[in-house]
Amino acid sequence: MPKIEGPGVELHYVERGAGATLLIVHAMGGGCADWEPALDELAAAGARAIAYDRRGYGSSGAPDPYTATTIQEQAEDAATLLRALGCGPAVLVGDGFGALVVLELLVRLPQLANAAVLVEPPLLAFVPTGSEALATERFMLEEALREGGAGHAIQAWVGADAPADRVERARSSPLGFFADYAGQASWSPSRRELRGIDVPVAVVTRPSTPAHVVQAAGALVELLPDARLSNVGDVITAARALL
Repeated sequence: MPKIEGPGVELHYVERGAGATLLIVHAMGGGCADWEPALDELAAAGARAIAYDRRGYGSSGAPDPYTATTIQEQAEDAATLLRALGCGPAVLVGDGFGALVVLELLVRLPQLANAAVLVEPPLLAFVPTGSEALATERFMLEEALREGGAGHAIQAWVGADAPADRVERARSSPLGFFADYAGQASWSPSRRELRGIDVPVAVVTRPSTPAHVVQAAGALVELLPDARLSNVGDVITAARALL
């Protein structure tokens, strides 16, 4: 099981193929196992496709105690992984919370990226209904925590229609999930910073994406100099087009 030493934690990763580097940064309640089928497809397209468990998830470590993270901390983990693996500029793919991590890399460490795919980016600071949506979600989580504990709350957040293996992986990483939840509002870039991103970016939403996240994706596309929006959820096609 390959690992590298991140900033204070071990980070577990998987990779497939050789060629242009592509790094996937998973969503809240996710893990690199969610993306292993995609790694095979991307490797077949000529990529060196890499995914990793963010701190507190899967086989990666976590500080003790670990109650909150920041987007900046998560971006440093991703940067450390890329450097340790000897990767040049990469196509960065971020899903959900991971999309915020990728945006931080594009703003602060642009030398690590030559393109990006942002899947359901929850950049709610630029959405009028963002605060209300977060408040509703927080109330739901608090209710679920009181009713059935951490695992029940995570399952409620993932959703009743999620595949059983996806739910189980999310439930198995409560440290990562709740640290992410506490830190998801830790990053609020300026419009000027986003307008300064000068690599091609594909912004992807899915048919099931909540309306407020769709609005956030649209607002982001309007700000980025070289961005295109897809609402069919085809992350693989978007990533292959940028390799």
